[in-house]
Amino acid sequence: MSAEPLELAHRAVALATGAGAKEAEATLIVSDTFSAEARGEQITKLQQSVGRSLTLRAFVDGRKATLATTDLSPEGTAALVERCVEAARSVERDPLGGLPEPEPVAAADLHIFEPDVRARSEDEKLADALAMEREMRAYDARIDNSNGSRVADAVTSVALVNSLGFEGSYTCSSVSLSASPVARDGAEKRTAHYGASRRGYGAMPAASEIARIAARRAVEMCGARKPRTAILPVIFERDVAAVLLGDLFAACSGANVAIENSFLAGRVGERIGSGLVTIVDDGLLPAGMGSSPFDAEGVPTRKTVVFERGVLRSFLFDSYHARKLGAKSTGNASGGTVGPNNFYLQPGSGSLEDLIARTPRGILVYDIIGFATEHVTGTWSRGASGFMVEDGRIVYPVDGFTIAGNLRDMLATLDDVAGDIVYESPIVSPSFRVAEMTVSGT
Repeated sequence: MSAEPLELAHRAVALATGAGAKEAEATLIVSDTFSAEARGEQITKLQQSVGRSLTLRAFVDGRKATLATTDLSPEGTAALVERCVEAARSVERDPLGGLPEPEPVAAADLHIFEPDVRARSEDEKLADALAMEREMRAYDARIDNSNGSRVADAVTSVALVNSLGFEGSYTCSSVSLSASPVARDGAEKRTAHYGASRRGYGAMPAASEIARIAARRAVEMCGARKPRTAILPVIFERDVAAVLLGDLFAACSGANVAIENSFLAGRVGERIGSGLVTIVDDGLLPAGMGSSPFDAEGVPTRKTVVFERGVLRSFLFDSYHARKLGAKSTGNASGGTVGPNNFYLQPGSGSLEDLIARTPRGILVYDIIGFATEHVTGTWSRGASGFMVEDGRIVYPVDGFTIAGNLRDMLATLDDVAGDIVYESPIVSPSFRVAEMTVSGT
């Protein structure tokens, strides 16, 4: 990153302290984004933009305000500072507010920026979107339409400065491709979606592979029926498993623990899960989609063991909620609260197919809908679709059913884990199996 963003951030901090702020923090973000969508043989949407924003946090007499602007002129910055400091004076005092003490940030290369994102031409990106559309239709005659194929990338630069002496910057990149086919079998219509994300194009699966996987998922669901209501082992495919892990992250967030909105509150040191449950948050994971040298407050990121072989070891914190609970920030500040870096279940062995082969009878869940998680009790239920598994193999597709349980019980009875994890978002998981859950169908 050039010196200019850091200079602008320094200027905002100096103006804020000069205007009466006891402490101040400025974050400048510059993001160059591209996205294209195709449907059939046509590009239906094309967007490219460069966005610049300056966010200022000001602390005045134990009071805090946060404001942002896209006007980075000297006049715009001065106006932001004036409004932010004035706003801070008008809010309620909070004795726990304030900036974190500066810590040294490691100089390790996290491989979060790939030059091929800038080097790839617009024509190549559009060709990927159109290729996914063609590949889906070529996969099976029943795929006669789609909800579109999408290619997107971004290069983002972050500069952060505060009045306690912290100064840091980094640049990262991201790429995502996705396809959404529609399959028709007589009067039946099935939709599916599949995508992938990486730090650069060189690490991405081929566009044709993404399209084929999406097409296969749509076609395989044709003829799905409701399963019988039963208590069964449930296999969560890795994308669905990541959604479930996202619900667990909320219970591990210090922001929720601080207000006792978590079934894990007060249980550090207790055995919660089976011995297969080791969950970490690693902000330093090479090429991780949530990796960065420091968090949104300038606290160095790190690897935090949240669960170790089933035992709850730690919650995750920004500096504010750490102060509330007498803890230390884990480098998880994000957007004014606690967010994941790379939060994941430690993988086991083998593929999803191997996990299925190890399951005499059960249900494989490929998709879930709805939202029904009670964080205080851990109660969890979702609508789902997937496949019946018998004698270690898939026998037929199922949909229109609900799976229900409790996150605490699900962790305790998690009895097998595949090794198919892909680090393509800040919360990821390998496929895993829970020994018993209630499946409500017919």
